[in-house]
Amino acid sequence: MSFRNFKMVSYVVYGRGSFNQLDEILVPHRKGDAPMIFLLDHFFEGKPLAGRVPLRGKDQLIFADVTYEPKTTQVDALANQLKEKFGTVSGIIGIGGGSVMDLAKAVSLMMNNPGSSADYQGWDLVKQAGVYKVGIPTLSGTGAEVSRTTVLTGPTRKLGMNSDFTPFDQIVLDPELTKDAPVNQRFYTGMDCYIHCIESLEGTYLNEFSKSYGEKALQLCQDIYVKRSGWDETSDDKLMMASYAGGMSIAYSQVGVAHAVSYGLSYLLGTKHGIGNCIVMNHLEEYYPAGVKEFKYMVEKNQIDIPTGICKGLTDEQFDAMINVSLGMKPLWENALGKDWEKQMTRDKLRALYEKL
Repeated sequence: MSFRNFKMVSYVVYGRGSFNQLDEILVPHRKGDAPMIFLLDHFFEGKPLAGRVPLRGKDQLIFADVTYEPKTTQVDALANQLKEKFGTVSGIIGIGGGSVMDLAKAVSLMMNNPGSSADYQGWDLVKQAGVYKVGIPTLSGTGAEVSRTTVLTGPTRKLGMNSDFTPFDQIVLDPELTKDAPVNQRFYTGMDCYIHCIESLEGTYLNEFSKSYGEKALQLCQDIYVKRSGWDETSDDKLMMASYAGGMSIAYSQVGVAHAVSYGLSYLLGTKHGIGNCIVMNHLEEYYPAGVKEFKYMVEKNQIDIPTGICKGLTDEQFDAMINVSLGMKPLWENALGKDWEKQMTRDKLRALYEKL
């Protein structure tokens, strides 16, 4: 029997105010005058966090536009621009939500790997380690800070660069950074974590490693969204750890139907990951009856609007494009439905599901 030997994040610092230690964390990883490149979510342009980034020498602060989730073209352009300007860099630091952290991971990898990031969409295609990379979440829930993938929309599909070279070398988990997150956005990313847990805990890949992290993350999500009546600092603390544990739960497992279907939405319609998962989860009683019931309760309790009718008026070609992307996520479907998943999830059945959204 062969067991997965997976790469985890090398260093983790957690605590309120831990962002203030970033400069001393980075110093040992500086290489001569090669700069550190800070990719900061454009949400923070003109806000105090931008002024707290510890720039030295030739360091660059780049406001990353994540209006849309990262594309392979955006990654390639940024990596090529940095190579042309500096030759090499000391590291890439992503500060923001899941999209910024994915962008940072991908740019780090493309500093040291030839070709386009689209060449590496898949499993274990990356051959060279990237430059030093740090992830600092300002939203909690995606698990991007601990995952071995960086999800990108390419010319033909939405798929991650899944590899042992992808995880961050360092993450800084400072719940203070999440306090000003927009309410709806915070809910959507929190539900991404909740859905990770449901899909992992009910999947065929489940083992005690995944189960231990998944159960804790699920409990934290329930504490926050079911039991608590308002949002406070404790909520931010708990959601940050739920995100970490939820990401760890799928490291040795996988996600499932909601993620597989939402990848199609994101590829065709540009639907952001968190809200896409929520749109799909609303219609998955057949697969996750208890989880969907609780999800709907949390949506109602927190007075969140989940969009409907987003697939109305799509052409057959557009439905086919989404179906192709979704069915390409084979490990997700196998985790959700078992080895004979292709007999269960036919193109017609998936088309009917998309038509409900």
